[in-house]
Amino acid sequence: MKSFKQRISETKTTRWVRFTIVSIIFFAWVIWLGTWWVALFELLLFDIYITGYIPFTWWKKSKNKVVYNIMSWVDAIVYALILVYFAFAYIGQNYQIPSSSLEKTLLTGDYLFVNKMIYGPRVPMTPIHFPLVHNELPILNCDSYCDKPAVKYHRLKGFRKVERGDIVVFNFPAGDTITTKVNNPDYYTLIKAYGRTAVWNNKEVFGDIKYRPVDRRENYVKRCVAIPGDRIKIVDRDIYINNVKQPIPKNVQFQCYYQTKQFQLSDEVFEKLGIAKEDIHTLNTRNYDAATLAAYGITVNSDGSVPPVYITPLTSQMMEELKKMPEITMVRLLPSNAEPGTMFPDGLSDTWTCSDYGGENGILLPAKGMKIAINSDNWTTYERAIRVYEDNPTAKMVNGTLYINDKPVKEYTFTMDYYFMMGDNRDNSLDSRYWGFVPEDHIVGSPWRVLISFDKDKSAFNGGIRWNRIFLNANPDKENFK
Repeated sequence: MKSFKQRISETKTTRWVRFTIVSIIFFAWVIWLGTWWVALFELLLFDIYITGYIPFTWWKKSKNKVVYNIMSWVDAIVYALILVYFAFAYIGQNYQIPSSSLEKTLLTGDYLFVNKMIYGPRVPMTPIHFPLVHNELPILNCDSYCDKPAVKYHRLKGFRKVERGDIVVFNFPAGDTITTKVNNPDYYTLIKAYGRTAVWNNKEVFGDIKYRPVDRRENYVKRCVAIPGDRIKIVDRDIYINNVKQPIPKNVQFQCYYQTKQFQLSDEVFEKLGIAKEDIHTLNTRNYDAATLAAYGITVNSDGSVPPVYITPLTSQMMEELKKMPEITMVRLLPSNAEPGTMFPDGLSDTWTCSDYGGENGILLPAKGMKIAINSDNWTTYERAIRVYEDNPTAKMVNGTLYINDKPVKEYTFTMDYYFMMGDNRDNSLDSRYWGFVPEDHIVGSPWRVLISFDKDKSAFNGGIRWNRIFLNANPDKENFK
């Protein structure tokens, strides 16, 4: 083996320069990370760039061209994957909008760059994972991560905290448990509908039951409408925060129904309005008698026939455009209903809907360090947060008293911040109204720009690429929130 001094003396100046640049970046990251023992990896960097005791580049001396060519590709791919791993974990990554829950702000088919630095990136809680996929390897259909070792939640310093009106990407809180054959609805909805025994014992229908760690749960994107310490309620579609009515942003949609004079609307009309094909539905008027139709303002012809009635989500501007069309006879908001037991929290919300939610007093969102008296009335509201998100599996309510580790607790002090997320497509969004709060450790980041957008209803050569959305601001309505 060459001596240490000889190895250093033979190192080219360019490698010293590269080592210095990498070291500066590495130590800046260690300072940001705040975990000083990680600095020991500087010794490994020194060996890679300077001394070379560990033969990482043994293949460069190989006389076998096949070995040399293959290892050249392996080296480049491994190096690229390491860079992608750190970039995706600490800076940001792309994200595709899979559904219409945020239309018209973000459209199905939008590809976004999600900024993870804005709130401070999370240190990966499952550090061993393949960086180019989220939780499952394609083709192989197996987990793309190892759940051990697991790292305790820690978020690095960011530019600011989540604010009202932010569009936020987060891990789906109710996605901690999944069924491998049924992805929608989620596991807990299936349990409510069919019972735990049926779901766990019917593998042919539901598949296996699997647990996922926080950062490997499915990514969702919604708008934050309430922050820690807020009290939220919804009255006749209007959101009230701490009893203050919030403005409705221009891109917010509600489910509406409207009728034509005689004929069906053409595809061109829907395209002009910006309504996706999957959002266009017609009312089956045969299921209703004439009196019921009249009560909803629907016209019935003298011969008993009923002109087409459409149901689609509309913004206030789209409603005004429809009203101006001569072929439209009426446009109205669709009454909002919800099946008993489908909304959060269980029991308390049996009479609530997505348009009238929270009751008279609203729901208080816990903040880190906040003390809340827990009793039988609010236990269902905070049970999952206390028992699951804050890791108190023994928590239970007995005769109106909360017990944790068999000790009575009158007030519980929360250890995390919690947020209330909703979609801008208000009547077509499964959000916090249905599954509850989003804990701070589930927050991923905030979309910055639309990178590119594809319209699935059109071919690539016939308007399939939405050129007008490229590099568009991902949250144009933020200024409407306070």
